[in-house]
Amino acid sequence: MAPPPQASKSQSPSQPSGKGEVSDLKLQLRQLAGSRAPGTDDSKRELFKKVISYMTVGIDVSSLFSEMVMCSATHDIVLKKMCYLYVGNYAKGNPDLALLTINFLQKDCRDEDPMIRGLALRSLCSLRVTNLVEYLVGPLGLGLKDGNPYVRTVAAVGVLKLYHISPSTCIDADFPSTLKMLLLNDSDSQVVANSLSALQEIWSLEASNSEEASREREGLLSKPVVYYLLNRIREFSEWAQCLVLDLVSKYVPTDSNEIFDILNLLEDRLQHANGAVVLATTKLFLHLTLSMADVHQQVYERIKAPLLTLVSSGSPEQSYAVLSHLHLLVMRAPILFSSDYKHFYCQYNEPSYVKKLKLDMLTAVANESNTYDIVTELCEYVANVDVPIARESVRAVGKIALQQYDVNAIVDRLLQFLEMEKDYVTAETLVLVKDLLRKYPQWSQDCIAVVGNISSKNVQEPKAKASLIWMLGEYSHDMLDAPYVLETLIEDWDEEHSPEVRLHLLTAVLKCFFRRPPETQKTLGAALAAGLADSHQDVHDRALFYYRLLQNNVSVAERVVNPPKQAVSVFADTQNSEVKDRIFDEFNSLSVVYQKPSYMFTDKEHRGPFEFSEDPGSLSVGAESVDNVLPAHRVEASDNDLLLSTSEKEESKGLISNGSAYNTSSYDASSVAQATSQLTISNSSGPQPSFAIDDLLGLGPAIAPAPIPAPPSLNLNARAVLEPSSFQRKWAQLPVSLTQEISMNPQGIAALTSPQVLLRHMQAHSVHCIASGGQAPNFKFFFYAQKAEEATTFFLVECVINTSTSKAQMKLKADDQSLSEAFSTLFQSALSKFGMS
Repeated sequence: MAPPPQASKSQSPSQPSGKGEVSDLKLQLRQLAGSRAPGTDDSKRELFKKVISYMTVGIDVSSLFSEMVMCSATHDIVLKKMCYLYVGNYAKGNPDLALLTINFLQKDCRDEDPMIRGLALRSLCSLRVTNLVEYLVGPLGLGLKDGNPYVRTVAAVGVLKLYHISPSTCIDADFPSTLKMLLLNDSDSQVVANSLSALQEIWSLEASNSEEASREREGLLSKPVVYYLLNRIREFSEWAQCLVLDLVSKYVPTDSNEIFDILNLLEDRLQHANGAVVLATTKLFLHLTLSMADVHQQVYERIKAPLLTLVSSGSPEQSYAVLSHLHLLVMRAPILFSSDYKHFYCQYNEPSYVKKLKLDMLTAVANESNTYDIVTELCEYVANVDVPIARESVRAVGKIALQQYDVNAIVDRLLQFLEMEKDYVTAETLVLVKDLLRKYPQWSQDCIAVVGNISSKNVQEPKAKASLIWMLGEYSHDMLDAPYVLETLIEDWDEEHSPEVRLHLLTAVLKCFFRRPPETQKTLGAALAAGLADSHQDVHDRALFYYRLLQNNVSVAERVVNPPKQAVSVFADTQNSEVKDRIFDEFNSLSVVYQKPSYMFTDKEHRGPFEFSEDPGSLSVGAESVDNVLPAHRVEASDNDLLLSTSEKEESKGLISNGSAYNTSSYDASSVAQATSQLTISNSSGPQPSFAIDDLLGLGPAIAPAPIPAPPSLNLNARAVLEPSSFQRKWAQLPVSLTQEISMNPQGIAALTSPQVLLRHMQAHSVHCIASGGQAPNFKFFFYAQKAEEATTFFLVECVINTSTSKAQMKLKADDQSLSEAFSTLFQSALSKFGMS
């Protein structure tokens, strides 16, 4: 029995049936090119749709260029639109083929149909081919004087496109003057708007090269032009109104009467249905009245209702954008919005990003009169199934408590959160309880009574566990089980992956030791042993610091680790006032939504500090001649050199190092009693012998450090040379071999007053700088080095140093990636010696 025939599947228009599909299209288009038979345009439409469909999905149909141009000889506007779309897509990549389009586009620019004239002119200006610029001038000149407003609208934008292709051609043709005439005299509002947009951009770019252009740009802000545009603002589209309002916001009125005239004229724009127009008007009102305090407050009252209306109507995206601007205003004048707090209650169907911003708003508008209602509402959100919103709600309650509003009731609410038996709620609450205890120590008894019932095994998040450990150390005299809980945590040291938790654990154990020494003595020894053997540099350094501190003077150690503390009055704000003012100056822009000034996220030419640059070409070339470099003194420094006195270095040599291992001896009660008798915690003077503190803490006798492996055999060329262009090419081609964070020594940070200081030091180690820049606290360098034996093997390094955190971020690229580790070791060694001489 023969198998049933397979059902034929219809081919999707976006999927060619085979390699010959494009060839078939080419043949069919060629057959229809000169045909005038009835129905030809319909056949062309189907073929054009296929071509555009293939082009859209990324199939190369540039081979059909000639046939598509030949088929464009038609009066069917749909065919012309598709042909213009095709031509605009392939013209820039095929400038030779683009010449084929000039004749029919110029012909269409003189067509009787204004729609075809406008489309042809737009396509002609969109070719973006430099050697075709001469063919644009004539059609553009005719388009700017065309009797149809659509053609003039397209021509105004075409002038700007021509300027970006060839500025000199645009200026020589005197097109800006024609645009200025259209701006002031044209009857069509869209022509005026496009002319304004084009002139602003052209004169802004030309102002740096031409005084005349600078004067023309200032002329746009003259009183006659501003008032002319304001009087016609109701004729403009929403986009054009925003453009005019942005221009007026830069205008400086001569007196208060002029300010009131502008405010009265634009009063109705606050009632506009478009959110962009309302925000642009709001920005104008706020900036015009900055110097008039009383009027400025009245403006806040006036803009409040329109903005709150926009929040409750429209899409979630619009609500978020408007809420971002409202949040900025609330931070500047919270009292004015305190009575409208119910507008910021979360709705069940709102997306999480809107809810989070509303929680920030509720925190900002909270005061003594509305705190109870707001906290009650926030407590409802804590039980929300949306875990991130539940976390944010707990944080919001804590922030309100830290603002000293109804603290008693809020602390009770927070303690109730600990009884909800939800891990994420418990974690966030523990972090807040720690901050509350720092500000309100009088609540320690109530808080500790509840916190003491929480098992440390049920707290897994690093920040929450660190907060719990902090309370165990700070209030160990009130928590009976504190030494034993800490002992359990020390036993699980190897299973704890968070350095933050391990750091808090070291400090908490030492605090507990000073308050309850007999119960914590063994735990402290185990903690220091584990910390000294820890692979994390910060944990190791803190354990070593505590060890040397105890070895030197126990009473001094107690004053350092557990000094008398005052209640924290104000917690640091995440943004300083200068940044907030900068964001306010950029009102009605992405700066408000991102909550950061524009230079932090815009393109390189608009960026401020260099640290946001990713391209080495944007930095100044900072390489210096090797002959001018002073040789750096090589100083070997280890933990012993930094933390021991000169007299102790020899006797303690080999006791402790970054790679050392420590053995904890068995607990011996008699030896501990004997050591304790030699050491008085409350009153100790003079350094203690190292063996006494070792015995007391159960560390046992010191063992010899493990041998340090020999450095890799990699020699660098001291006089390596690499051109900046070669560096950029290699940087773009090579993959990242290694990314590391390096801790810098304090001496190096202190010595880094300018990039040139580090350049000389690194060149002394055969590491050269191709570019550098920045200012404190951020410095950025691009280094290169060359292997001595192989002239083709280069190492490229991007190094960003933050002096405030004493950290350096290193990104390494290498011609031979097998040598990446070896070079990284040499680079880190050179960097660690910076500032030591």
